[in-house]
Amino acid sequence: MPRPFIIGDLPAGPRNSLADVPGLRVGHRTIIRGDLRTGVSAILPHDGDLFREKVPGAVHVINGFGKSAGLMQLDELGQIETPILLTNTLSVPACSEALIRRAIAANPAIGRATGTVNALVGECNDGYLSDIQALAVTPEDAEAALAAASEDFARGAVGAGTGMSCFGFKGGIGTASRRLDLDGAPYHLGVLVLSNFGRPGDLRLPDGRRIAPPEAPAPPPSERGSIIVVMGTDIPLDHRQLQRVIRRAGVGLARLGSFWGHGSGDVAIGFTTAWRIRHAEKADLIPIRMLNENRIDLLFRAMSDATEEAILDSMLCAPAMHGRDGHFRPSLADSI
Repeated sequence: MPRPFIIGDLPAGPRNSLADVPGLRVGHRTIIRGDLRTGVSAILPHDGDLFREKVPGAVHVINGFGKSAGLMQLDELGQIETPILLTNTLSVPACSEALIRRAIAANPAIGRATGTVNALVGECNDGYLSDIQALAVTPEDAEAALAAASEDFARGAVGAGTGMSCFGFKGGIGTASRRLDLDGAPYHLGVLVLSNFGRPGDLRLPDGRRIAPPEAPAPPPSERGSIIVVMGTDIPLDHRQLQRVIRRAGVGLARLGSFWGHGSGDVAIGFTTAWRIRHAEKADLIPIRMLNENRIDLLFRAMSDATEEAILDSMLCAPAMHGRDGHFRPSLADSI
């Protein structure tokens, strides 16, 4: 759907999505049946073998009330060696199994002649609209999301975003990008969010309106949601620079009215496709390019704006939904 809000003055990429980063693809597996409103979303930084050709990555935990997998090693080593899967909180083990089996199938030496693999899975709790105790997501669902990965992908109530809520409205998967010109060449910074955070009544739209869903509780409940923000770029950055950029995801959350409450799991993950880390590197010293630090404010702006827009995109693309036990989330698109 058309985007009613323009965030910032940096131009968007041609798709205005994470997939504006060349070679990057996203896929979904959506599960809607009975009391289930759940699924898996997959992000593939490139088409090759990520275990053999890792990408530099980083993580920033804004508030750590979460059960994701793989963040500790990502923070320590600064590299991503599997696709990134997003799902509901209790389905992290199933998605981790899928990533591990996928890596072993392509690299039989894993855990024997070489190191183990660090599966990277992010999660939010979709239990308000979906029967999270059903443990409905399987490794096969994760494989289906990976197989469906494409440059063009759905947003809103799809994949991991199927049962998510945001500021009392329907949340889900959203995306945005910014084009940045550096040394006369175009580069892109893209963001994808799994939005499931914010108290009803706290949402502030970019035009200044404060908006609440119909029948919002008063006073609003405590903040117990979550968001996973995934940033990808083709700008050459090192681990430290990636961390600095993805920290600015918090600016986008705050602009919309979030204060990152005690019970909220808010995590930003970022990577660059500009260079790769070879698993079997033979050289003692390797050359890398990196951004001139005096230009990094441009990326800070892009990250802040794209995160805010991606969250709004996740809500505006998600239709109203009825879920388990008669629970309901209205669509933001019907309220503005």
